[in-house]
Amino acid sequence: MKNSNKQHILLRYLIVIGMILLLASMIVFNMVKISVVQAQQWNDKADSLLTKETKLEPERGKILSDNGSVLAANLNFYTARIDWKVESFKDKEFIKNLDALCDSLEAFMPSKKTAQQWKEDLTKQFKSKKSSVYPLFTGLTHSQFVRLKSFPFLNLKRNHNGFYSDPYVKRVKPFGTMAARSIGNISEEERHEGQHGRSGLEMALDSLLYGVPGVNRRIQLTNKIVDWESTPAVPGYDITTTINVQMQDIVENELYKMCVETDAEWGTCVLMEVATGEIKAISNLERNGGDYYEGVNNAVLGYEPGSVMKPISMMVALEDGIVGDINAPIPTGSVWIYGGREINDPHGAAALSPRQIIEMSSNIGMSKIIVKKYGSNPGGFRERLEQMGFFEPFNSGIGGEQEPIIKKLGNTNGDKVALTRMAYGYTTLIPPLHTLAMYNAIANDGKYVRPHLVKKLSRPGEPDSIVPVTYIRKQVCSPENAEKLRIMLHDVVWGSRGTARKCVQDDNVEIAGKTGTAYTVRNDGTYSEQKRLAFCGFFPYKAPKYSCIVLMLGANRGAAASSGMVLRNVAAKMYARDLLGANDNLDDSSTPKREANSRIAYEKTPTLYGTTSSTRINNIKRYIGCPNTKVFSCKAQNTSGVPDVHGMNIREAVYCLEKVGLNVRFKGTGRVVGQSLPAGSSFNHGALIKLALSS
Repeated sequence: MKNSNKQHILLRYLIVIGMILLLASMIVFNMVKISVVQAQQWNDKADSLLTKETKLEPERGKILSDNGSVLAANLNFYTARIDWKVESFKDKEFIKNLDALCDSLEAFMPSKKTAQQWKEDLTKQFKSKKSSVYPLFTGLTHSQFVRLKSFPFLNLKRNHNGFYSDPYVKRVKPFGTMAARSIGNISEEERHEGQHGRSGLEMALDSLLYGVPGVNRRIQLTNKIVDWESTPAVPGYDITTTINVQMQDIVENELYKMCVETDAEWGTCVLMEVATGEIKAISNLERNGGDYYEGVNNAVLGYEPGSVMKPISMMVALEDGIVGDINAPIPTGSVWIYGGREINDPHGAAALSPRQIIEMSSNIGMSKIIVKKYGSNPGGFRERLEQMGFFEPFNSGIGGEQEPIIKKLGNTNGDKVALTRMAYGYTTLIPPLHTLAMYNAIANDGKYVRPHLVKKLSRPGEPDSIVPVTYIRKQVCSPENAEKLRIMLHDVVWGSRGTARKCVQDDNVEIAGKTGTAYTVRNDGTYSEQKRLAFCGFFPYKAPKYSCIVLMLGANRGAAASSGMVLRNVAAKMYARDLLGANDNLDDSSTPKREANSRIAYEKTPTLYGTTSSTRINNIKRYIGCPNTKVFSCKAQNTSGVPDVHGMNIREAVYCLEKVGLNVRFKGTGRVVGQSLPAGSSFNHGALIKLALSS
């Protein structure tokens, strides 16, 4: 029996020893294999890990308004989570602080869960711990995340509570939809490397906004391999745009209201500064699900412009000498057959002057003028526009910009008919921005300035790059011809038979411009009943500061009553908000219907303010050598009529005037030296009073 047990024990020892020897042999074999046979292969792999380079994404630049307000920027956000399975998780601390934690979470974001719901959910997760990670919140800002970390239990060390965050970067537009389409969007999908623009300014200026990627290298430290920044990333440029936030707000609101009122399919509006070509506001609204949202950037897409093309055709006629005297009559009539095709003027007359042709929007008149020179050479009209720079790309900074399309004509009968249609805005595809640029040149004494949306580039450590004003043509027409065109466009709004006289006139801002209507084309090439309605113009008329174009599709009103009213309302709001600068002077001499008693009487003599001491007054008079002075001090006010606010500071004056029901506007700094409504005069509640201040 003993021998039998001994044999069994020895057998087991032998088996164990054999297994140990086998394992040792395998270890030795693999050591030899790795260190000798495969040595080069493993050395190469180690070298590849240490020499591997990864791209370091640069910080994308910000997009700013003209005064530095942020329109688009990268912000850090956080997703907050709890890892239940972290080592040293303090179960007792969690249970002890659960009620306080749930109360804090409810107060932090009341719309998500109640304290009781938080307690039930967290208790369930804590007991089961099936999922190691529990998400608390996503989309937290840095300040929100810091606040969250101060809550009971979450303020413990991470290895005691499992609380942590996943940071991520998101592109944010602080002003929401304001100019959103022109600003554009970026693509952050996984198939793309980094943040790159896919529309609008984000796409057009992506190479500047994106920056230059850096390089990360892996290096061997004593106990681990880490990433090491060998080449730092260069951040993208911050781009200051020409967009003015106040003007953008006005344009978007007025376009939106008119789209709703007229049940339009879409509308676009561009506001530009005449002297510089800076695009101060741009909005593109389209109907989606019963409301209007920023949509396709129709401002840079080609459409048949309709009669807004006529002033451009008239510019060609003036420059070519086809038209000299703008008051000389031209036989027109109400029907004209040319090339076997009929042209109609519903409100035609036996004869119209060039000035009246634009005022009344005569298709026959405009066609006859252009045919007079280009009837024997239809292609020459397009060539003339090309010489004027009409087809040159703007490179405005707006993504998706298209060039005008006007086909090259031969000398067939069909080409001659097409020429007449081109003269008044059909058989062409012209982006609204190109039409606006030509009207802007008319307002700018013929200087054809390039529209642009970028004002300045800046990056830390580098001098700012200012984008200068550039010209497509220094003079697209002579100043004299520009003046004639301005008179014609003024007649459209203020003339007795102007197509915009009933809708676009405004007592505060004198507007000049042109209406345009074009029927849309069906898929079979025929015209439908749906219309595109345009108005393009500038204001104030006598010293144009801003040009503007509005284009709407499918509005249930005429061009003047839809697009024209948008422009009028934009101009009126800019006037009311004092955004017309030097053209909106306090004496209102530039406006057509301003009454004389609204002008401010400025003080012509030296003025002393805010003292009733005769000794001080006499001393000052003697020392400054001004014996003839007027003294202002705050007076007791009469109970009726306009208060006398001369000598008051602006805070006192505004309080005093608004208290009796007046709306106040002012210019200058210091104390009041003039008021547009005389003290003691009667007024209507809500009337406007203007104050002049001087220090």
